[in-house]
Amino acid sequence: MKTNANSIRIGNVIEFQNQLWKVIKREHVKPGKGGAYIQVEMKNIVTGNKTNTRFASSEDVEVAFVEQKNMQFQYFDQEEIVAMDMESFESFNFSKKIVGEALPFLTEGMSIRIEYCNDKPISIFLPEQVNAIIAQADSVVKGQTASASYKPAILENGVRVMVPPFIESGEEIIVNTEDFIYVSRAKSSS
Repeated sequence: MKTNANSIRIGNVIEFQNQLWKVIKREHVKPGKGGAYIQVEMKNIVTGNKTNTRFASSEDVEVAFVEQKNMQFQYFDQEEIVAMDMESFESFNFSKKIVGEALPFLTEGMSIRIEYCNDKPISIFLPEQVNAIIAQADSVVKGQTASASYKPAILENGVRVMVPPFIESGEEIIVNTEDFIYVSRAKSSS
């Protein structure tokens, strides 16, 4: 669907140079001389390469139709993941690559959202925050000030995160799946 470059938003998938690109950053620029333009940073959906492009404010851009489906992750099958459509209860296989860096946080039964463009899966989103257990955390050094407040810890899934000094091995914490940042201690169910 053609739309004016001014209408481009972060997260849009656009067709550019016969390829699909996801808009990561967008800025409207009005220089002192010349016409206004839209500066966008885009990531190629297939290759992962990034590019910066300028579109004139009056230029039309082809925005791709993106459909989202809610699914439930079932299990890993070699280089693929298997998920079930929550409406039709059909199982589908997807490449592990489209999950990205959040792959270690994928657990059986987890609700995930899959984006399709032209009937092709382009990305998989996990819940924004997940619970994880600390496998190994450095011990607190006595006399350490609050300014050096975070220490490294390794989660059971092998991901390294920075946690406050009071967090110990074996504790369950909440982690943001987008940037792997510690959010808080998990609430105990007792």
